[in-house]
Amino acid sequence: MATILLTRISREGKAVRGKMRVNGRDIATLENADYIIPVGTYPVSVTFSPRFKRMLPLVMQVPGRSGIRFHRGTKPEHSKGCILVSAANEQELTAKWLALQASNEPIKITIENEKRNNRTPCG
Repeated sequence: MATILLTRISREGKAVRGKMRVNGRDIATLENADYIIPVGTYPVSVTFSPRFKRMLPLVMQVPGRSGIRFHRGTKPEHSKGCILVSAANEQELTAKWLALQASNEPIKITIENEKRNNRTPCG
C-alpha cells in the first residue's frame, strides 16, 4: 500500500500551506481554510473529473464531503475543499497514482497538522 503524508505547515488568512513527500521530494500544497479536510487517513483513487475534464486523484471517505480532488491552483479561492498543487505536480501525482492504481496498489493519504511547541498552526 502506498501512503502519502500531507503535513499542514502554516495558515495565513484563508491559505493553509502544506507539503507532501512524493518520489523523494517535497511537493507544496494549498488548501482553503474555509473548507479544510479533517485530519485523518483517506483512500485515494484516480478517476475522471467531469468538472475538470481530465483524470485527477480523488480523496474519498471524507465525512460529509465528496468530490475532493488534487488539482492545480495558486490561491485558496481556487478550492472549495480540494488540495491544490502546481500544474506540473498535478500531472506527476496523477500519473504516479494512476500507475499504482493500475497495479492494484491501494493508495492512501494521511493528513496531519504540524505541531510546533505544543501548538498546532492549522487547527
